[in-house]
Formats: sequence, C-alpha cells, structure tokens
Amino acid sequence: MNKLINDPGNVVADALRGLAAAHPELRVDHEQRVVFRGDAPVRGKVGLVSGGGSGHEPLHAGFVGAGMLDAACAGEIFTSPVPDQMAAATNGVDGGAGVLHIVKNYTGDVMNFEMAAELAETEVVAVVIDDDVAVQDSLYTAGRRGVGVTVLVEKIAGAAAEEGRPLDAVAAVARKVNSQGRSMGVALSSCTVPAAGRPTFDLPDGEMELGIGIHGEPGRRRVPTGTAAEIAEMLLAPILADLDFTGGDGVICFVNGMGATPLIELYVMYQEVAAILGKAGVPIARSLVGPYITSLDMAGCSVTLLKADDEILRLWDAPVRTPALRWGV
Repeated sequence: MNKLINDPGNVVADALRGLAAAHPELRVDHEQRVVFRGDAPVRGKVGLVSGGGSGHEPLHAGFVGAGMLDAACAGEIFTSPVPDQMAAATNGVDGGAGVLHIVKNYTGDVMNFEMAAELAETEVVAVVIDDDVAVQDSLYTAGRRGVGVTVLVEKIAGAAAEEGRPLDAVAAVARKVNSQGRSMGVALSSCTVPAAGRPTFDLPDGEMELGIGIHGEPGRRRVPTGTAAEIAEMLLAPILADLDFTGGDGVICFVNGMGATPLIELYVMYQEVAAILGKAGVPIARSLVGPYITSLDMAGCSVTLLKADDEILRLWDAPVRTPALRWGV
C-alpha cells in the first residue's frame, strides 16, 4: 500500500489538521471533527450542515464556506459521523433561523442525523439525497443512494440560505434539486481503505463495475471495459430513462472523478456525454468537471444531470467561497 500517510489509524485527524493549516478562514473542532466556516454562526441565516464518512474529499469539508455549507462532520473512512458530532455542528451554526441537514441516503447517516436533530437546541429540517439510478437498494441503503446531486444541493441550497430565505424555503429548494437530479457511476479499479491495506474488491483487468457506489459497494453488473463513448452511453441511458430532461432551461451536467482518474480523461468523458445529450435534445446550461465526490483512490467517474430552471441557475451562479468551489467573489 503506497499512500502519503503516517499512521493508517490517524488519517482523518491528520487530514483535518492539514485542512486547518491550509484554510485558516475555516475553524476546525478537532475533538468533534467538525469543520465550520470561520464566521459561524451567521446571525439570522439558516445554517447548513452535512457530513459523512471521510474518503470522499472534497465532499463535505471542502464545501464549507460562504455560499455553501456552514459546517461539515467528518466520520472515519466510509463510516458515518456519530450523533454527538452532528449535534455539535448543528448547535455551532445556529444563527437563530434554524438548521438544514443535508443527508446522503445511507443507513448510518440517516439514522445518526435523525438522532442529532433530537439532540439539537434549534429547529432542524433534514433533506435526504437519493439520486443514484444504479440500484434501488444496496449494502448501505434502503432505497437509492445519495451521490453526485449532494454537491449540487449543497451549492444551490447554500445560495438560497445566503439570500436570507427561511428554513422551510431553503429546504424546499434542496428537495427540488434532489427531485430533479439523477446520477450513475462506474469503477475501473477498486479503492484501498488505509486501515485495511488492500483493495476493497477484486476487479480483473479488462473489466469494470457499472453502477458502483461511492464506498466501493457493487453496482448493477460487471462488464468488459469499454471506450469513453461506450461508457458514457451506459451511464446516461439509465439516467435519461429515469427522468425527462428535455424542455425547460437545460441541465447542469456534472462529470465527476472518483479519485484516481485524471482530468484529461474526465474531459474526454464530458465530450462524449455532451454529444449524447445533444442528440437526445437535452441542452447543457452549466457544467462541472472534476473530482468533487470521490472514493479514495478509485479510478472511474460518475455523471450527474440536474434539470434546471431560472431559479436553479441563478442560485448555481451565485457567489461561493469554499476550498473546493469558488466563483463570483
């Protein structure tokens, strides 16, 4: 196992110390493993909290800052944060307008965020993200998994909160984005959890796992490795079959790297995705390409489409200032 780490058992703690050193505009509670925006709580603004197992960076801590999250909780690798962490994050961002929990649909995350809401000292509303069309149920979920749309919800709901909207209105925006987004991913290799020291699953040369989850859980099926054009078709066909993306104001198209796939390959994938969408009569209004919700050192990618309208595009374009997303400021 060749990794840039010290003790495999201290990877999360070491990474949080590095994050704090690199981004002094953030405030890190190392005991609770919560990353706060430096000015939290913002008086009169709805607080946004998300979190999950580490290993998906920059999700979630990389999206803490003005225009996105107010706090993110970091669990151990691929393991949900505990309710005490989430409650500390919730209370720490309470500016008097309530707090929105953005929760990926994984059993541990959903259960622990529910417990944290009961412990919190403010009004809390949760929105569960379930955009993965690959499988209905998995090793980690009841229902669809929460994947790429999580990033888009954090950005768009974050912009709505920054405008001063009340809690129910911010939650409504988050639910709207979740309902109008779909994702699917593919793995070309496994990932290696530092504490395990070996690949999570065996993927022979010349094969790929279609519909993989972000923890390395199985997808729809294992198939021979294809070209970028063939893979793009395999990912988009189920997405386009699940929701009508034609009409309206086009889509936000998000081609995401799983951690070990270089940008040159992601842009090859993007051109193939764009070509398929063009033939399907689905215009692209905005794009995002890069490794934003990863699975440690897994090779592969995911594609997320969000059906857009004037409100979604305006909130997407709104200023954001975080370690991983930054524009308009």
